[in-house]
Order: sequence, then C-alpha cells, then structure tokens
Amino acid sequence: MRRLLLRAGVARYHRAKNTGLTQAGVNWPCRAARRPWGRLLLSILVVGSVGLDDVQTPMGCRRRVLGGACTYFAAAASLYTQVRIVAVVGTDFPQDHIDLFVSRQIDLRGLQVVEGETFFWSGLYRDDLDACETLDTRLNVFADFHPTIPDELRDSEYLFLANIDPELQLEVLDQMHHPRLTALDSMNFWITSKKAALIEALSRVDVVLLNESEIKLLTQQPNWIAAAEAILGLGPRALIVKRGAHGAALVTRGESVGDRFFMVPAYPLDYVVDPTGAGDTFAAGFMGYLAKTGDLSLGAMRRAVVQGTVVASFTVQDFSIDRLRTLTLEEIHVRYQTLRRLTYFEPATEDEFPGFDRALI
Repeated sequence: MRRLLLRAGVARYHRAKNTGLTQAGVNWPCRAARRPWGRLLLSILVVGSVGLDDVQTPMGCRRRVLGGACTYFAAAASLYTQVRIVAVVGTDFPQDHIDLFVSRQIDLRGLQVVEGETFFWSGLYRDDLDACETLDTRLNVFADFHPTIPDELRDSEYLFLANIDPELQLEVLDQMHHPRLTALDSMNFWITSKKAALIEALSRVDVVLLNESEIKLLTQQPNWIAAAEAILGLGPRALIVKRGAHGAALVTRGESVGDRFFMVPAYPLDYVVDPTGAGDTFAAGFMGYLAKTGDLSLGAMRRAVVQGTVVASFTVQDFSIDRLRTLTLEEIHVRYQTLRRLTYFEPATEDEFPGFDRALI
C-alpha cells in the first residue's frame, strides 16, 4: 500500500506536469518558460542521491530528515532557476518530501521510485565542525541505481553531477545533448577506489568541485596550489577548491597568479548548527547564479563563487534543508553585499584587471 501511495503521488505530479500544472494548480515553468522580462529560463539537471539522514551536532540531533546531495542542490538552486533531478528513492520515502519538491517547482520526471528502502546516512559532528564521523551508511535502493535521463531532460543547459560513482557520472555524460556547462563533485572514496574513472569523468566536464584534502589525494601533491594546477592539466577549465572555514578558491588558466586564482573567505557566522549539505548548496548557488544570468565569463564565475559561499552560509544555520525552506533571493543579496563590503579595499579599473569580461566557457 505504501508503494502504491508514493507512486500514485509521483504519477499525479507527472500528469500535472504534462498539463502545465503542479499538484497545487500552479503554472509549471517548462523548458520554454520565460521570466517576466522575456528571457528563457535555463534549466539545471542534477544527478545524485536523495536520502534520509540521522544527524547529530553539538547543537542537537535530528532523525530521518531529508538529505542527499541532489536534495540540497535542488532546494537551493531552485531559488535561481528551473531544476530537474535524476535520483532514486524507496517506497519508504515520505510523501511530504515529494510535496516539498513539487512546491519548489522541481522537475521530478527523473525521480525513480523503487521497491525497498531509501538511501540512509547517519553522521556525528563533534566540536570540530569541519570533520564528520560517519556512523552508518545504507545504500539500499541506491546500490542498484543507474541514472536514466528521460529524453525530454537531455537538453538541459546546465548539468551538475553530484557526488556519486564516477562510472555513473560517465553514464550521464554519455546521455546528455551538449549542455552549456557541466560540473562535477566527488570525494575521497571514489579517488581511492575508482581513480581512473574519476579522472576520465573530470576530463569531460567544465568545472570540478573538490575540497583541499581531495585534490591533494587525487594528485599526490602536498601543496593545494600545485594540486589545483595539476587537476586543470587533466582537462577541466575551472576548479573550485572548497576550503571549509577558510572559504573557497576558483582556479582557472591564465598568465598570472591574479588571472588564475580567485579567493573568497567564508562568510563570518556567529553560530553553526549543521554543516551537512554545505558543499552541495555551494554548488547550487554557483551554478544557479550562472544559469540565472546566462553569463559564463570569468567575472561571472567569480561572482558565482561568492553566491555559492553565501548560500552555503545559510544552509549550515539549521538542520537538513530547513533554512532553505524559507530562504529568499533578497536575503542572499543582502549577505552577498555584506561579504562584498568585508572584502573590498580599493577600486579597480579594466586596465588594471583586463579580461574579466572574456568568455571562459
């Protein structure tokens, strides 16, 4: 009965989608939808996990909350533009979570519902919130997941490959129809267990997002700057190094240090509740901004890194995606301007910093 109810809920969504309405009767933005000023919406396809989490931090604990890289990314990126997800859930997945996706106008045509239990993760954060101890991971239906991209989603303009098996990331790339921008996230486990497949995958995308320890592990370089340049040598046009409490760095090709590196500090917060999903929502702010503006210049990518930093700063101030439920673009703009003020020290002209408007991708 549970399986039938959940599948019926997704089926109702698909019927509503095909008629241009959501369950709530709200107009659905299809690929050809336009913003009020007439520009086409650019869609982001995200492929990854949707799961249920148990999380414990010094600020408390939550049981079976909504989690997964795909979830965090979609919840944040849907503030900027249309988001489509490809993922799998089990028949135990709560209908309330499906309803939340629909309320955010997230395209669920790529969401599979499979008999069994949903991907589950349990983690513990101690006083050092940059480190998480994984207590339990149950792949469940995610163990047999092979992403099948519906034909009508293969022309998505932007693609984010969340942290999944690099062989699955390659499967997705093979199915897409020339997206404008592709980005990839990964982790230590895949670097050590499927390094060859990961290197092939990152050689086929435009942007790679990894943290400092991951790029050192992948390249066997002790210095993160040397590691970053080694990764660019494998093929991607840009690398974002997530540095936790130290912020983030965008690394691109260029003639000088100022051309190649862009550094953003972390947004100063007086409290952090739950760091889970910070990296995924950073990616959402980054790609969401680029999709919203349609600008892929170097200057736009640098601004997008700041957007990602800001969105992640909101995410960590509550459990799960709870802060994202009420987050607005206006709040993001206010914090963006604050971060700009914190890092501003003098004006610069085009003569001083040439090339900010050059096309990067």
